[in-house]
Amino acid sequence: MMAAALVGVFGAAGTLLRFAVDTWFAHRAARSAAVGPGGTLRHWPWATLTVNVSGCLIIGLSIGITGRLGLAAEWHTAVATGLAGGLTTFSSWTTATVRLLTESRFAAAALNLVANLLLGFAAAAVGIALAS
Repeated sequence: MMAAALVGVFGAAGTLLRFAVDTWFAHRAARSAAVGPGGTLRHWPWATLTVNVSGCLIIGLSIGITGRLGLAAEWHTAVATGLAGGLTTFSSWTTATVRLLTESRFAAAALNLVANLLLGFAAAAVGIALAS
């Protein structure tokens, strides 16, 4: 029961943090929006990349820190499943990539895929290394 409560609290925090990051990037994009062909706004999924890479770092840190501090497994679950799970988004990443493809922005779509994967792996590795 304690693990579920912790996941819920940490999940709410992660979700609110994601909302804040999305809102911050949306306001920046609105001020500096580039207009593409046909008058459509061109976008780059910076918020999604930011939360996904941050979530990888958070989980990496949690792996090392919870063990090193001797915390119960439910704390790692709360951080990894709750906080990072509420913060990160696979669905927005894939949807943004599909959107870039439908705009015929093939290089941007490929960059979005590679950036999330490589930076995510790197962030997880850095998190584990820092916490070990």
